[in-house]
Amino acid sequence: MKRLPIGIQSFRDLRESNFLYIDKTAVIYELISSGKFTFLSRPRRFGKSLLLSTIKHLFLGNKDLFEGLWVEDKWNWEQKNPVLHISMASIGHKVIGLENALAAEIEKFSKIYQIELTEHGTTRLFKELIEKLSQKGDVVLLIDEYDKPIIDYLGDDFEQANANQKTLKEFYSVIKDCGKYLRFLLITGISKFSKVSIFSDLNNLDDLTFDPMAVDLLGYTQAEVVHYFEDYIEDISRKKQLSKTALLAKIKLWYNGYSWDGETFVYNPFSVLSFFKKRGQFKNHWFNTGTPTFLINLAKQHFYYNYDGIQVNALAVESYDIANLELLPLLFQTGYLTIKEVEEDDIYTLAYPNKEVKDSMLQYLITAFCHTDSAGTAVHVLQLRTAFRNHDLEKVISIINGLFRAIPNHIFIAEKEAYFHSIVFLMFLYLGQYIEAEVNTANGRIDAIVQTDERIYIIEFKLDKKVDQALAQIREKGYGDRYQNENKKLLALAICFSSNLKKVEDWKVEEL
Repeated sequence: MKRLPIGIQSFRDLRESNFLYIDKTAVIYELISSGKFTFLSRPRRFGKSLLLSTIKHLFLGNKDLFEGLWVEDKWNWEQKNPVLHISMASIGHKVIGLENALAAEIEKFSKIYQIELTEHGTTRLFKELIEKLSQKGDVVLLIDEYDKPIIDYLGDDFEQANANQKTLKEFYSVIKDCGKYLRFLLITGISKFSKVSIFSDLNNLDDLTFDPMAVDLLGYTQAEVVHYFEDYIEDISRKKQLSKTALLAKIKLWYNGYSWDGETFVYNPFSVLSFFKKRGQFKNHWFNTGTPTFLINLAKQHFYYNYDGIQVNALAVESYDIANLELLPLLFQTGYLTIKEVEEDDIYTLAYPNKEVKDSMLQYLITAFCHTDSAGTAVHVLQLRTAFRNHDLEKVISIINGLFRAIPNHIFIAEKEAYFHSIVFLMFLYLGQYIEAEVNTANGRIDAIVQTDERIYIIEFKLDKKVDQALAQIREKGYGDRYQNENKKLLALAICFSSNLKKVEDWKVEEL
């Protein structure tokens, strides 16, 4: 079995050290052949850096690295181009400042290509570098993680994020003036900021984010997972005593589901590689490499917690303004939500991409809303599952009370109704990751339906109401009707919460 390239972003290192490479060169060839000035947005650790490294070595004419790949006999290896490959994630802007980091990067390339620069200021030096480098051939410009100096400060230091945005706006403005010197341009990033110059000045920049050609350029398709990881699948299938079909279905549930057109769905590369590296451990690999603290805080601030099945138009997710941050485009562009369906007039249905992301996001959201720790949240949910399975409703009530107990009184009182709905909703949605639980919202009401092997609970929650009202509502509206033919005991569970006491004041269960 070939070694798995976790964290390897250099195409040369990957190929020379015999790591597994999922051959994307056919799509890369089409990308280069059909466009000149391009931009691509994808979440972190999705393969953007490896993509640019691969393109760099194509234009440098390093044929030996492409032996056995699709492009090997398709590319003109005699034609070589000078390449400026700038990774904004590794220029050291946090240590020496963005201006100094850009100047150092320009100086580095001037030494590599033995070019003497005489201008002053990063913008003028950048333009001079491109102009003089073009004397050696049409220049290929690859900018990776163009938005990293902005993203790094979102939610923590708005002033620095804004200052870096202005610096980048000026720096990127050079590109349009130098268009005649360029053979190919590709800029990648996580987000698309509406007021960064590359999107206002470079009006000939082709955004490939939603382009049909690029929907499977990054990420792994189902066919690629089955083909390239065949040996690993066989090994884990034997180890777990699962059929290959069952194993692949579980891997798909956990790590597939990312889409930019609602039709083509791909796996998160980092999660898949980590899963096989760990010999089949189903856990949150990608999510745990970067906690979305800023996004969670933004969600908490607006009591925004129900993301599955949200419908938005294309403009709502394509870009945003740093001065007016909105949660949905941020969640989509950073990979916590994805497109599940595209309807007419570019209406997108957004949802969690897979179990890994949904499980982790729910845990972090409950943690934030309840003012508790993430480990405690997971324990509460597992305890809740056990309590329902054991028909221990006293324990169920105790766990629910425990969630509200940690919320500081002055915070809870200010938003008592919002807190009540958010925590109950999130807890039972999270419970659905471990036991069959469904939470529906309508007219400000939250219902939970929990199924165990022996029982079905139709649960009605009320805030500052009487328990008999809740039971009457379950019966009168026929919430349990569709479950009457199930071979399980059907129970109505009414739970009434007191906002003054900040706990469950009364509860009652009856058989339906």
